[in-house]
Amino acid sequence: MYDFDTIIPRRGTSAVKWDARPPFEADTDGMIPLWVADMDFKAAPFIMDALRKRMEHGVFGYVTVPDSYYEAVRRWFSRRHGWNMEKDWILYTTGVVPALSVVVKALSRPGEKVIIQSPVYNCFFSSVRNSGSEILDVPLIYHDGTYSFDFDGLERACADPKATLLLLCNPHNPAGRVWTRAELARVGDIARRHGVAVVSDEIHCEIVMPGYHYTPFASVSPEDQANCVTLCSPSKSFNIAGLHIANIVTPNAEWRRLIDRVINVYELCDVNPFGVVALEAAYSEESDGWLEELNQYIYDNYLLLKEKLPDYPVCKLEGTYLPWVDVSSLGVPSEKIVETLLRDYKVWVNAGTMYGTEGFIRINLATPRSLLAEGLDRVVRGLATFSK
Repeated sequence: MYDFDTIIPRRGTSAVKWDARPPFEADTDGMIPLWVADMDFKAAPFIMDALRKRMEHGVFGYVTVPDSYYEAVRRWFSRRHGWNMEKDWILYTTGVVPALSVVVKALSRPGEKVIIQSPVYNCFFSSVRNSGSEILDVPLIYHDGTYSFDFDGLERACADPKATLLLLCNPHNPAGRVWTRAELARVGDIARRHGVAVVSDEIHCEIVMPGYHYTPFASVSPEDQANCVTLCSPSKSFNIAGLHIANIVTPNAEWRRLIDRVINVYELCDVNPFGVVALEAAYSEESDGWLEELNQYIYDNYLLLKEKLPDYPVCKLEGTYLPWVDVSSLGVPSEKIVETLLRDYKVWVNAGTMYGTEGFIRINLATPRSLLAEGLDRVVRGLATFSK
């Protein structure tokens, strides 16, 4: 039995979630942060033990990545998710956001089009813009409290002769979808027929709610695997983002060459020794029970959210710890709602516009339940001021 209820004081530890300043003037003393995607839980005990052992060695110079690292990644995805990869398909780097940026730079050219599907993680937008490519947005379809792919829109977008990449978020942040194998197969078929490569951000792959099953895009078929670059990391699932470790996986040797060149151009080839150790500890059989309890805790927090916010549709949460709440009935810009909640009610959430869609807010559930309950009570009081 693992403890997710204890509140770990994080204020004053230079934690972005607790100590960052908002983009507007606000007093954050006493603030409850339910925004940026990290968890307020301690890392799993087996990860802490591995890090402690490494720390006691006392020398923290540059490291090589050992064979055991690659084997840990391969065994994990094979055992838990039925995806078999080869060692030489894996390129390590410092995080999934840098990985996303690297892959877009490596596999698209200025003036080409990169397909995204909003609402979607905000760095999808910035990675495309920073590469000089053009965003081609095919918004997801919102209906009855959940999202689905616009397959007709994807067909048209992939048929655009300037479209070269399709960025996929699986599981999806912030829509909360864990895409089914059938849905992914249809996306893959459309992309392949039009010569569009798929880049799949799968950083949230272990945060899956009871009754749902994560499918790696590359595991759908050999053809999809050949046409895919997968971005993965234990950082979200195990709350070790500050240790800076992630992987880029593709069987395409030419793509790996181009990606590795960009990694080296931007000097993203050296990783943290603690990140290597933490990944190996996380990707072990010891993690199974911890993840099962974590996901159940997050699911119970999701049920609490729905109970506290009965007047606002909450998208069905299949994966991630970041439910998407429909506040469009208030008729108020989501950025205004976020500012009011923080300034007047001392609770910080994310505005939907950050992810390309108005009328929603994103709330982080990965915090002890007592803290979440108080934060949600503040959200409720704040939203009520707009409905009077």
